[in-house]
Amino acid sequence: MEDAVQISTQRAPRRSVLVVEDTPSMAELCRAYLAKAGFEARVAMDGASALAAIHEAMPDVVVLDLHLPDMAGLDILARIVASHAPASVVVATTDASIKTAVDAMRAGAFDFIVKPFSAERLVTTVRNAAALAPDRREGAEAGDSKKSFQGFIGESAAMKAVYRAIEAAAPSNATIFITGESGVGKELCAEATHRLSRRGKGPFVAINCGAIPKELIESELFGHLRGSFTGAVADRHGAVKQADGGTLFLDEIGELRIDLQTKLLRFLQTGAFRPVGASRAEEADLRVICATNRDPLAEVAAGRFREDLYYRLHVVPIALPPLRERGDDVLLIADALLAQYAAEERKRFKALSPAAKEALRAYAWPGNVRQLQNTLRNAIVMNDGDTLTADMLPMPGAVEAARELRGLLAAAAPRAPASSASIDPAAWREVGDIAALEEIERAAIERAVAICEGNVPRAAAFLRVSPSTLYRKRQSWDIAPAKAS
Repeated sequence: MEDAVQISTQRAPRRSVLVVEDTPSMAELCRAYLAKAGFEARVAMDGASALAAIHEAMPDVVVLDLHLPDMAGLDILARIVASHAPASVVVATTDASIKTAVDAMRAGAFDFIVKPFSAERLVTTVRNAAALAPDRREGAEAGDSKKSFQGFIGESAAMKAVYRAIEAAAPSNATIFITGESGVGKELCAEATHRLSRRGKGPFVAINCGAIPKELIESELFGHLRGSFTGAVADRHGAVKQADGGTLFLDEIGELRIDLQTKLLRFLQTGAFRPVGASRAEEADLRVICATNRDPLAEVAAGRFREDLYYRLHVVPIALPPLRERGDDVLLIADALLAQYAAEERKRFKALSPAAKEALRAYAWPGNVRQLQNTLRNAIVMNDGDTLTADMLPMPGAVEAARELRGLLAAAAPRAPASSASIDPAAWREVGDIAALEEIERAAIERAVAICEGNVPRAAAFLRVSPSTLYRKRQSWDIAPAKAS
């Protein structure tokens, strides 16, 4: 097991930043940028030096290169997160490692920046991360026990990272770019950010760019004048005007036509827009939050999304994790939904059976929280009783999943390969038989992945750990990535 980072009680007088970077020129450039912005910046050139610097005096922010000469940056992140250390981590990566950076955010990093970055980008990101430092210190001292936040339910490390990102981004007027699979709660994230912002008393207007016919989307966004097209029988304000003084949420932004992307970019740059059929421009003061379930950089590469618009929108990225990577959050959400839906449907349900909990925990949830909501609603409507059981759950393989999980737990002692029979603790008879903890851990992980037919997220659910932990460990063993679902 990895040692947790020890939290020092010594504090720097100014907001402090530790830059962990093995390229001397880049490290010195970052230090100079941050020092000019008023931060006290230190530099560590490798992982060992970084851990020593953190132990000596805990910084408010760690700017962490993912590729270090002596250890992986993700290992340092894991130690900081495991210790509930009151430091916000910003990972620095290249274009080729953005997926790894996103995984780092899910594991607890505050944000990531892509090399090469400007001084403004670095300083803005570090300022946002530093704004969390007092809250993170309070959270560390209180045990960081938050189980819900602005409508979200969950206490996994991945969701706590999301909560911190929302709290840090909300007070600013910066554009927020939310990514995540369908059903993870992107609109809920946008609403939470709006409520916590200075515009919280203003309107929140949401528009789904993929649900509106292409010929009407411009009118929906910018409005129109009477007679400007067939069916325009009166003047109409669009979403931009309706959101004046508040927040405009553009869901599924990737569905927006290229020509409208140009007009949206012009509005973001100038604050001015022109309704359909109008000869004069109007202005609106609002904040834009957008979301997509696609890979935005892949959309840019494919020519479906303007690169300049992407960089104009992608100021504060927030990546929402899928439900399968949130550990026991699925049970917290299920308990809350059970109480809510049972009351609404006037049913007697009070609790989930152990087998039902096992089935919910083991299932991969391709539809995420939305699918969980529909599953619990269906089970409650179609059944009744004090306890909701696994056979009431209308999801593929629920009973089988619960049975398989019980079997796995019963066989929890790892079975080692023939060449390493001594790994089985039951076979130990003397000191010479004892196997290294690392060997036992590896055997348990590989056995779980094999039983799950290479499905790492499902194996992680059985083992009660984050999928990113398994991916990282298997990568350190030079094992080829298994399928994700």
